[in-house]
Amino acid sequence: MPMTFVARFRIKPEKEADFLVLIPKIEAISAEETHTLAYKFYRLDEPNMFAVLESFTDEAADIAHQKNPKTVALIDDIIACMDGTYTREYLRDIG
Repeated sequence: MPMTFVARFRIKPEKEADFLVLIPKIEAISAEETHTLAYKFYRLDEPNMFAVLESFTDEAADIAHQKNPKTVALIDDIIACMDGTYTREYLRDIG
């Protein structure tokens, strides 16, 4: 069963430019992952707030994405840009 969620987080104002450079890199890598169904960042209305929509074929695909050697350093760099942590809101398929 697909695993889909939205993760919301705040970026430190002084790190926003660095963060914006990372987005296309990790989106491009994620697009190449066969078990990643969607991976897209969005800017929210609140200042310095962003979200990422992530969808994987299953939980194992999410874990594989996090451990992908191409994404590990990027994920660490993104986390370094965050002001605090993130919250995940899971989206459940209907039907």
